[in-house]
Amino acid sequence: MIIKRVLILLLLTLSFAVNAQEDLVAREYFNTGEFEKALISYKKLYTKNSRNTNYLIQIIKIEQQLELYKDAENRLIDAIQTKAQPDLIVHLGYNYQLQNDTINANIYYKQALATLDENPNNVYRVGPTFQKLSLLDNAITAYNKASELKPTLNFNMQLARIYGEQGDVEKMFTSYINLIEDSDNYQNTIKRNVSEFISEDGNSENNIFLRKILLKKSQQSQDLIWNEMLSWLFIQQKDYNKAFVQEKAIYKRELESLSRLVELGLIAQTQKQYDVALDVFNFIIESTQNNGMKLAGHLKVLDIQTQIAVSKDYPAIKDSYVLILETYGKTPQTLELQINYAHFLAFYLNQKEDAIKLLKDTLKYNISELDLASVKLELGDILVLEEKFNQALIYYTQIERNLKNSTVAQEARFRIAKASYYKGDFKWAESQLKILKSSTSQLTANDALDLKLLISDNRAEDSLQIALTKYAKADLLAYQNKNDDAINVLDTILEAHKTEVIIPQTLLKQAALFEAKKDYQKAKTNYQRIIEDFKDSILMDNALYNLAELLVNHLAQPEEAKKLYETILFEHADSIYAVEARKKFRALRGDAIN
Repeated sequence: MIIKRVLILLLLTLSFAVNAQEDLVAREYFNTGEFEKALISYKKLYTKNSRNTNYLIQIIKIEQQLELYKDAENRLIDAIQTKAQPDLIVHLGYNYQLQNDTINANIYYKQALATLDENPNNVYRVGPTFQKLSLLDNAITAYNKASELKPTLNFNMQLARIYGEQGDVEKMFTSYINLIEDSDNYQNTIKRNVSEFISEDGNSENNIFLRKILLKKSQQSQDLIWNEMLSWLFIQQKDYNKAFVQEKAIYKRELESLSRLVELGLIAQTQKQYDVALDVFNFIIESTQNNGMKLAGHLKVLDIQTQIAVSKDYPAIKDSYVLILETYGKTPQTLELQINYAHFLAFYLNQKEDAIKLLKDTLKYNISELDLASVKLELGDILVLEEKFNQALIYYTQIERNLKNSTVAQEARFRIAKASYYKGDFKWAESQLKILKSSTSQLTANDALDLKLLISDNRAEDSLQIALTKYAKADLLAYQNKNDDAINVLDTILEAHKTEVIIPQTLLKQAALFEAKKDYQKAKTNYQRIIEDFKDSILMDNALYNLAELLVNHLAQPEEAKKLYETILFEHADSIYAVEARKKFRALRGDAIN
């Protein structure tokens, strides 16, 4: 008995394997256009399994490709009589349409739609079949009719996709929004789909369609989902002020989490919409009763104010730090604020001793090794600022020893390498950077690779490392916020080392310093020189991208920028800037950006 069962199982398995292989062969014939062979194969498969309607449909498609319309018609009529599947009626109508017999085609399309009166669930066969055959108006009729006959059925997703195919964006948006109204679980899916049809231009027709639909919904309903969707749309348009209005409305109604506002503030800051970002974080400070959240808000406000400040603003920023620290006290809870304040004192007000004293006081706190590492990193950075490299290395090394293999330890090792590079100890710096190339922190790994290439390329080119020593000095001056001095040192490299590998790097560094000084024409000249004179440089894509950004953001030359983004796409497709260049090229061309 057991042997018999095993034999039956083996035969079934073998039969299944043979059938699967025949199916694969038939599909291959069909896909390669060998329709006569495909027809023979599918007929064999259908003979073995006449319940498989997919085989029947494939036979019909092949007969239609071979213009055997009468064979297809007879086959469909027989199948309709035996299977009673309404989608086959659609196929029969389509068979007439292929022969330009629209009268008979429409008769059968109406018959297929009429089956919905008997059973609205037939739409699950009829609707998709109309869609697959690109009979989109009939598909719309099928879905709408089924929904009317049985209101619990919902085909907004299918209708939205059909309207999208037809180019009727307004109806597509309406269907998607109706779907959200039925269930907000679809919200993220709808955002993804809709984002393909809108752009950063708030005045584009599609954006206006969507905004009108959402505004109408928000007026008809108190559901906050419409505020959320409007906020999302305004963020896509980079209209952060309007997004802020929606987010405030959401918060004031819920009085719960401020996380959405925090996210908006961070986005606005990243997009350099500093006024909006300040408004958002100030609102958070005013609205929350949580001291931790208040402190985080103050930190972001001070960070943004420092980003946009000029020297005359520094005393007011210092006063803000002092006031906040007086309010909340110098405690482990305000550690991050104290570290930021120390950085501000050292790097902006040149009050390094005060900064070091403040940080050394925090080392007495009973805090974690990770928090101590944050303090020691900043201490090391300030000591590098003072060119006290050996003292800085002590702090960096302590971090590396106490938090082995952590991300912060890898960052400390990079600072060790950078300090050694500033000192002119290029061999030791390079040995540290080799290890960091495989850092788990992608940012550290990239920075390490860039610095290693700078050192190794120029050590190989110049055994005395004269140009590299000058470059490291300029790099240190830039770190010390002595940009004019750094620019002058870089000039000496450009004058004395006309054709060496370090020249593109020098031009790029100097261009960045010119941009920091808002001397955009000089920055442009440097980028152009790299592009024109150093076409084989690995920094070519950097120069193209930076110049494009400069032309768009500061010199009002978007058409010239568009050409540069396009050059990156076609001539530097493997560049790290390729993805951003594609987005920005499409935006300048007026495409909808996902």
